[in-house]
This record gives sequence, structure tokens and C-alpha cells, in this order.
Amino acid sequence: MQALSRRLGHQSFNQSPAISSLKSIYPLSDHYYGADHPRLGSTLAPKGVGHLVRKGTGGRSSVSGIVAVVFGATGFLGRYVVQQLAKMGSQVLVPFRGSEDSHRHLKLMGDLGQIVPMKYNPRDENSIKAVMAKANVVLNLIGREYETRNYSFEEVNHHMAEQLAMISKEHGGIMRFIQVSCLGASPSSPSRMLMAKAAAEEAVLRELPEATIMRPAVMIGTEDRILNRWAQFAKKYGFLPLYGDGSTKFQPVYVIDVAAAIMAALKDDGTSMGKVYELGGPEIFTMHELAAVMYDTIREWPRYVKVPFPIAKAMTLPREILLNKVPFPLPTPGLFNLDLINAFTSDTVVSENALTFDDLGIVPHKLKGYPIEFLLSYRKGGPQFGSTISERVDPEAFP
Repeated sequence: MQALSRRLGHQSFNQSPAISSLKSIYPLSDHYYGADHPRLGSTLAPKGVGHLVRKGTGGRSSVSGIVAVVFGATGFLGRYVVQQLAKMGSQVLVPFRGSEDSHRHLKLMGDLGQIVPMKYNPRDENSIKAVMAKANVVLNLIGREYETRNYSFEEVNHHMAEQLAMISKEHGGIMRFIQVSCLGASPSSPSRMLMAKAAAEEAVLRELPEATIMRPAVMIGTEDRILNRWAQFAKKYGFLPLYGDGSTKFQPVYVIDVAAAIMAALKDDGTSMGKVYELGGPEIFTMHELAAVMYDTIREWPRYVKVPFPIAKAMTLPREILLNKVPFPLPTPGLFNLDLINAFTSDTVVSENALTFDDLGIVPHKLKGYPIEFLLSYRKGGPQFGSTISERVDPEAFP
């Protein structure tokens, strides 16, 4: 009787409509895909994830059917992507490798149990597979614009992306893969980071031809690594160094627009799969013009020191020489970052025939105004000091 009861119970469990609906939301493979499993063909759904069952009103307490693992979620762009995913009722898996504090700000963005931090080792394939086990969407935001003793440009920007694509390929349940690259990524770029990003794009598309590639330009926002650094340097030293003559052109973009583009591609009917998008802002600035916007916002008299590229590169050499020769980590490079200087030797703008925000139905913000309001905190007289350009602070008027 007990054996018969177990068989009947097992049959009723398998035929449960609740379990069937659960499998439709979390389409997992029935087979273990360990390190010894053969590499399989791509299983990305050709119609994306737009067909998944959605329950609720559409807010963060709803169920979108998306279980997204966001690699690089603790970075600059990551916080905005996690917020957008949680806002639509998705479960977000947040892999982290550092301190328990690195993801604390993300847990507040979703409902209870919606943001799931998971500690992992990016060099351990089984650790990555454990993080991705129940996901149906993978977003790779991992990137680094400087090298450390432990991680090179090639490992962070290329090999990790290739590994994620290979694991997603053999997973069996991944419906969308979005790789975030950089505008200007090219095998012939003077920047090693941009060369590694180009190699990552090629590797991802080789493993997953249906993957979507996003190439954002220099991103601007509250936690950015360009205007904040410029403002801090200008406030501390009273001037701002410009590489070359400050005529290098680039197309800065608001970070929230980049997150919106990723979400638009994720929610479509699969039209963005297998495509590359170049995400640049609506305006093109030279380095000098963007610095002038920064000075105008913080209400300081602009003072520039033009540093020729050879001299700027020479100033970065001590760190580059000592990086792998000393038994301790070196400080993070700020303005004088060799690879960043190499990247600024050539213009970085959206290509003429590239897919852009327009193809995703998004109108990007202009840079002046709301996107750079965070610079108000650098005003010497307080955020509300002065109302016109003529009332900018003269640094010589202060002790």
C-alpha cells in the first residue's frame, strides 16, 4: 500500500498544473550541464522573452516571468539596470565577488526576495553555473578601464564574456543574452580595453549568434567616472588638465538612457536579437567643450592646462612599470590612466549607419540640465549659489 501511495503521489505531482506553469516560467534543462558536458548548440529563443506569462499590475510586486542574472550589477550601469528589472517585477540574481556591502544598495530596489545576491568566483566555471542555474536571461555588464595585479584587460573584458556565452549556450534555458561593450570597440583601437571589448563581441556572437550587443558611449550620471573626476580635480588643484589640445570628440550619453535601451531590447519580440546597437547621446562634444559645461555647472572660472599626449602617457609609466613587480596593489588611476589616454587619442562617435536609440524607440536626454545636476554639489557657495554665469565664483576671491 505504501508503494502504491508513493506511485500515485508521484503521478499526481508530475501532472500538477502548478508545476507545469512553473516550468513555463523557469524553462530549465532536465540535464546536468557540468564541466564535462559537451558544448551544445545555441538554445536562445528566437522570439525573445516577450511571450512569458505576466501576472499583476506591472509594478515591482508583479511577476514578469524574467529571472535575470546581471553580471557586473554592482557597477555604475548595473544599479540602473537592476532597478529597471525590479520595477517590472523580475527576479534579479546579483553575482558578487567582493564585500557583502557591495550589493546592499541593490536589495532596496525590489520587493522581498526579488533581488538575490549570490557570491561567486569569476574564475570558477562551476560557480558561474550555480549562479545561472535558474536564470532565463543573462546580462553581462562586466568591464574595467584599468588593470590590476589580479585582473588584466583581456581577462575582464574578453575572456569572462566568452565564458559566460559558452555557459549560456549549454545551459538549455537561456532566452536572451545581452553583452554591454563600448563605443569605439575595435581590433585596431589604440586602447587595450577597446580591443578586448571588440574581441568579446566576436566571441559572444560566435557562441550565441542571437545575442544582442550594446555599445554605450562615455556614460554620464551621478556615479560617473569622468565629470566627477574632473570636478574633484578642478576643486582640489584649481585647474583641469586636457589631453592633447582638448579637441578629441566623443558623444556622452546619460546612463539612464543606456539602461532604458537594454530594457527595450529585452522586452521586444526578438527584433533586437543578433544586432549591435551604438548608444551615443544626441550631442557631440570635444573634451574642451564638455569641460566648459562642467565648469559652468559648478560655477568656477575655467582654468585649463593642455598636456600633450606623449607627456600624459609618460606620467602614467610608473604605475604601468610597477603594476606586476610589487607585492601589493597600486592606487587606482584617476585622470592619468594610460589606457584612457590612448582611447582619447581618437574620436569616439556613433557610426553613420549604426543601429541607435531610434531603433529601440528611445529619445536620449540632452546632457545639460537634469543629467548633470549632481555637479551642483561641487559649488563652493552651495547648490543654490548664483543664478547666472556672471555670478560664478572666482577662486581668487576665497582664502
